[in-house]
Amino acid sequence: MLAVILSGGSGTRLWPLSREAYPKQFLPVVSDETLLAETISRGLALGDNAQVMAITNEEHRFVVAAHLQSQASGRTAGIILEPVGRNTAPAIALAALAAAESNPEELLLVMPSDHVLRNLEAFGEAVAVGAKAATAGKLVTFGVVPASPHTGYGYIRGGTSHGGYSDVAAFVEKPDEATAQRYLDEGDYFWNSGMFLFRADRYLQELEKHQPEMLAACRKAFSEKKADLDFVRVGREAFEACPDDSIDYAVMEKTHDAVVVPLDAGWSDVGSWSALWEIQPQDEHGNVCRGDVITEDVHGSYIHSEGRLIAALGVSDHIIVETDDVVLVADRSRVQEVKKLVAQVKAQGRQEHRFHKKVHRPWGTYEGIAMSDRFQVKRIVVNPGGTLSLQKHHHRAEHWVVVKGTAKVTRGEDEMLLTEDQSTYIPLGVTHRLVNPGVIPLELIEVQTGSYLGEDDIVRFQDTYNRV
Repeated sequence: MLAVILSGGSGTRLWPLSREAYPKQFLPVVSDETLLAETISRGLALGDNAQVMAITNEEHRFVVAAHLQSQASGRTAGIILEPVGRNTAPAIALAALAAAESNPEELLLVMPSDHVLRNLEAFGEAVAVGAKAATAGKLVTFGVVPASPHTGYGYIRGGTSHGGYSDVAAFVEKPDEATAQRYLDEGDYFWNSGMFLFRADRYLQELEKHQPEMLAACRKAFSEKKADLDFVRVGREAFEACPDDSIDYAVMEKTHDAVVVPLDAGWSDVGSWSALWEIQPQDEHGNVCRGDVITEDVHGSYIHSEGRLIAALGVSDHIIVETDDVVLVADRSRVQEVKKLVAQVKAQGRQEHRFHKKVHRPWGTYEGIAMSDRFQVKRIVVNPGGTLSLQKHHHRAEHWVVVKGTAKVTRGEDEMLLTEDQSTYIPLGVTHRLVNPGVIPLELIEVQTGSYLGEDDIVRFQDTYNRV
């Protein structure tokens, strides 16, 4: 079985903790592990021979690769990069085409990278039931046994039962509250989990039957694939021409071979702050508090501190989230409207919707400490063996002070080793590179000065990670 993990979303519903450049699947929002790490673990637990494949985008590729390298070494079936987002049906088609090269009947378990499953034993049992149906040629979806009349999920209505699974009678859009209550009372409706299981060849056959233009575009894009480090790049132009559609609309609602396996495993798509509040252990006042938090007369609230102390008094049913650059305060019943705040941030030309103060790069991280019109200060951490590109800047000079570890610095024609408390100066326009040759993280303080300090003021000559 091949676990196909979809990791292309931007995840702004948990803003400000989740940002476009570093969305919720890369964050430890429920446990000490990131949501992506938990998803990879579920895939590897399918069996000793199970492998994991990821579908992601250009921006997130190195974070996904780092997760797979640390968790699934030797059991990774590849990382496919989507040149542009085209929804789930084309992404899964790329995975099916890749799997079919070696085994057309490979079972693909498709999982989003940002969901929570509490009961792994129940999940494994549901997958085992689904595997039997999928081996026989069915296209399996997993329907979550509803715990409440939830209006935020699409529903699946089960039909004729076949012992452990049922035919899919209908996919139903998100209902109003009265309709959701009726679904709960009738008992044959399930929340749509967005997880699927089928043979690679069966998915491709059904896609060809119902969306031939989509499959043709995916085949052409895949035929133009090229290897790049740990990644597989498909043809951009062909994939851009691919129709944009979800697997539900493109295949599952049209095929006559869709079946649903009930799943009662503590599932959540963590689709909002209120959802996160619901699935976490609450104190005697119904609060979930993470980080440095003190409360007095607070009830039914989710309070999350990334650093600073949050002191809350006399509030109920609130969401309070503190990061190093944003504080969110919201009524718990209105958290679906967080997207309106994100839209305002974008409209003002700000960057808080896109980046955290700590920005992740394939070589490590950098974090803004201070900034004014003609200078900014950053804390840079380079992982052991990490290498920044050979580059220059047209509008800024840089001062580097090593505070931990060893730095190998190229500056023009010179090369030097700097250790703790040593520094160097990179004049404007001078070609330079920073490398960590040691076995511990390299930390340094960078002071930039100049007329323009944007991240796009960079000319790369050589780059270990093949960035432009």
